[in-house]
Amino acid sequence: MALVVVDVMPKPEILDPQGKAVTQALERLELPGLTVRQGKRFEITVEGEVTPERLEQIKQAADMLLANTTIETYNVRVEGQ
Repeated sequence: MALVVVDVMPKPEILDPQGKAVTQALERLELPGLTVRQGKRFEITVEGEVTPERLEQIKQAADMLLANTTIETYNVRVEGQ
């Protein structure tokens, strides 16, 4: 089995209120100079080998379901095989 991870993040030009709230909380905790952007992480377990075809299916799933590509970007990577 292999683990494929899809990381989804807001595009840089999109406001990130949750990330901003965390950034402000860090400042209040006297941890200045840290900027946070909050995203989502999806872990997909694939039985067997991750073939190029299977990876393409996962990218299609990310494009159609996991990310709103109007306001988010995503990255797909294989963590274990």
